[in-house]
Amino acid sequence: MRILAGLALLVLAAAPAFASDARVEHFRNAWPNTDFSRHTVPFEEIASGGVARDQIPPIDDPVFVSVAEAEKLIAPTEPVISLTVDGARRAYPLAVLIWHEIVNDTIAGRPVAVTYCPLCDAALVFDRRVAGRVLDFGTTGLLRFSDLVMWDRQTESWWQQFLGEAMVGELTGERLAMLPSRVESFERFAAGGPGGEVLMPNDPAFRSYGSNPYAGYDGAHWPFLFRGEYQLAAVPPLARVAMVGKRAWTVDLLKQEKRIEAGDLVLEWAPGQNSALDKGVIAEGRDIGNVTVQRRAAGGGLVDAVHDVTFAFAFLAFVPDGVIHTVCGPHVKPETLPENLACG
Repeated sequence: MRILAGLALLVLAAAPAFASDARVEHFRNAWPNTDFSRHTVPFEEIASGGVARDQIPPIDDPVFVSVAEAEKLIAPTEPVISLTVDGARRAYPLAVLIWHEIVNDTIAGRPVAVTYCPLCDAALVFDRRVAGRVLDFGTTGLLRFSDLVMWDRQTESWWQQFLGEAMVGELTGERLAMLPSRVESFERFAAGGPGGEVLMPNDPAFRSYGSNPYAGYDGAHWPFLFRGEYQLAAVPPLARVAMVGKRAWTVDLLKQEKRIEAGDLVLEWAPGQNSALDKGVIAEGRDIGNVTVQRRAAGGGLVDAVHDVTFAFAFLAFVPDGVIHTVCGPHVKPETLPENLACG
């Protein structure tokens, strides 16, 4: 894997090998306002990403431009997180999120956290309201199973981005509501309806926006800083999967089938989206296609389902009893497959 020089600002070192008590004491010294008596995960699973708190700075006062203005700045096939709330439509380019990871925003009156973890390729949107109050999120600089650990400024609890769940601190056990969103090409967002706003950097000179500091990452053999097991030989750990709950479908399978119906779910694949984690320039990344995941509504028609297109290792790390559906040759007998794998 080739990592650009700019990655030095992000993730270059793993956590020191502390014993358990020493690790907790280290965390307490750095986070004196966090209640470490409350936690749902072993502290040994939490590692340093090589940066300090909010050194990967969240965006708190997002700036948006019209689609027409954004078309001058963003390539049609660049990936964006697309979010629609009560008719309001916004796009959050991964070219910006890859450098900030969290946007604290309010759309149609709803406070949301738009999040992206490059090491898991996990793009998730949450409602920021918990127990009657609105939370603001930042980056801890820590990782668990190579996934972003967020923190809230109100209680300094730590949250697992992949699950939207507080795992350390006062709010341990609380979960953020996930909102349906898509990662799609900018041109698909632009064609999705009238209006729409597009996130722009507050200061275009602050980072090398449009570049990918993880060049070559999604072609690597093993995820960076991942401390966990992965035993599915048939699905590489960095293969992308579309996950809904405890089920996931490889993008390779979706690309082959174009459309898959599973119960009330409808999953579709279409070409025309750059990988954000391939080339040094995101707009030059290989075409990984657009995945949509929808659910049949009670009154007819389809509505977007909460889902994520992420890496296989992350799905099984956080959903260990999950099942990945993938392409199988005619010689494969379903009864011989591992419990985490299914054909088609």
